[in-house]
Amino acid sequence: MSFRLALIQLAVGASKPENLARASRLIKEAATKGANLVALPECFNSPYGTSYFPEYAESIPGPSTEMLLAAAKENNVFLVGGSIPERDGDKIYNTCTVFNPNGDMIAKHRKMHLFDIDVPGKIRFQESETLSPGNNFTMFETPMCKIGIGICYDIRFAEMAQIYARNGCKLLIYPGAFNMTTGPAHWELLQRARALDNQLFVATVSPARDESASYVAWGHSTVVSPWGDVIASKEHEESILLVDIDMERVDQVRNQIPVSKQRRTDLYGVQELNKGT
Repeated sequence: MSFRLALIQLAVGASKPENLARASRLIKEAATKGANLVALPECFNSPYGTSYFPEYAESIPGPSTEMLLAAAKENNVFLVGGSIPERDGDKIYNTCTVFNPNGDMIAKHRKMHLFDIDVPGKIRFQESETLSPGNNFTMFETPMCKIGIGICYDIRFAEMAQIYARNGCKLLIYPGAFNMTTGPAHWELLQRARALDNQLFVATVSPARDESASYVAWGHSTVVSPWGDVIASKEHEESILLVDIDMERVDQVRNQIPVSKQRRTDLYGVQELNKGT
């Protein structure tokens, strides 16, 4: 089975209403070009940064998810709503919501692994200063395939992708906003690793780059095949990346190199070895 995936590399500014309007317009454009599944970037309604999260945070449902609901329904698409700062009581989460073509919210993922890094002389960023972590894996079914969701830093944790693969996911979508330090070094590498290790498709969708922002995103929204090769990618400008995904490719690769079948045997062998020692 084949379907068309659209990754919207959105230019995000200071005005939430303008961000929502621009996202809605580009979702419609993607649908008119045949997209069945559309994905937005991390923090599509807000500038990315710890100082912005409390200011732009909203409850779910709220203005941003109401726009997503309407866009999914009006355009008859599955819609992965990137992420927004979500306020729930006295906590703020980095949250992705997913809607089906009827406008129903069918999944909600709160970023599990917070982006707390310190690269001396280059970048220090601590999401935990304002955000709380989620604690649930998020998968949802579509007529095309089962899909797993992670947000940005989640992609660095191989076990998460393995759990998704072992639960039947054939596509992983990571809305993300890697920066100008980690982006060139790790963005594509991590995507190819997750795809190759688990023999599935990986799609990442970034905001467009804004050189004047306090946090500058790398861009380069990308789709990687189960073989580990990049099949489509953008640069850093606002754009829509349209990719036709052939789900038969997953089974072809898994049959050619049966890693998943051998993994259980290998783990069993390790368990027996440990018993003997």
